[in-house]
This record gives sequence, structure tokens and C-alpha cells, in this order.
Amino acid sequence: MTDKNPWEDMMRQAQEMAKSFPAMDAFSVKGFEDMMGKMPKDMMETFFGNKMNPDGLDAKTRLLLTLAGLTMQGAQNEIAVRQTVRHAIEAGAHKQQIIETIGQMALFAGIPAMQRATEIAQPVLDEMAAAKAKSDTKEGDA
Repeated sequence: MTDKNPWEDMMRQAQEMAKSFPAMDAFSVKGFEDMMGKMPKDMMETFFGNKMNPDGLDAKTRLLLTLAGLTMQGAQNEIAVRQTVRHAIEAGAHKQQIIETIGQMALFAGIPAMQRATEIAQPVLDEMAAAKAKSDTKEGDA
């Protein structure tokens, strides 16, 4: 019997293979997130909303449910939480609705999960509020 762990060998080989891919050393999660952008509200309603299912959930509700689910998982996927918050706002959710959705999950997932999701969502909420204020100022100047 050998002392070598096949899992360690497999992970080492995967890491070496990843290093050989072009530009992997320059890859950044933030750059990838910025590249994804935001889906327009009408497109979200078509794909995730009730445009094709009039009696179904609208995109805003689905996105708030998605945010609740991500919070329940401990907000492990930061990009998914940030993107879901951005898309929920685009779909018509208000800051208070997002905060309440995350806060409600404290009862089911615990305070640490709620706190982590809040820490991830708050900068996005601030960024979206600043962008809205900036666009409101430009419209007032026109």
C-alpha cells in the first residue's frame, strides 16, 4: 500500500493545468463580475418573470426569493449575492425590501448568515443609490 493520496495528486495536477492556461494569472473575480453587467428589467420579466406565465411570480419576487436562498446558504457566493441585489433593484425592489428579505432569513439561517449577506449587499445598495442620485442630478440639470 502506498502513502500517496490520490486526491492530493489529482488536485496538484489540476493546479498545474490551470497555471498553463493563458492569462489565468491575470484573472480577477472582480473583473469577471464587472463584465457580467446587469440584465434589463423587461428581459428579466420575460425570462424570470410572469410575462409568459401571467399567474406566476414576477421577476422582483423571484429575485428576492433567490436572495433569501443565497442568504440561507450562508451567503457563500459573494458574486451571486451582489448580482442578485443589483438585478432585484433593476426589477423594482426597494432597498427596504432587500434588507427585509435578508433580515427575515436570520430566523431560519441564523444571525451570522444574515450578517454576512448584509455585509455583501450593503456596498451594492450604496453604489446603486449613488448611481441613482447621480442620474437624478443630471436629469435636473438638463
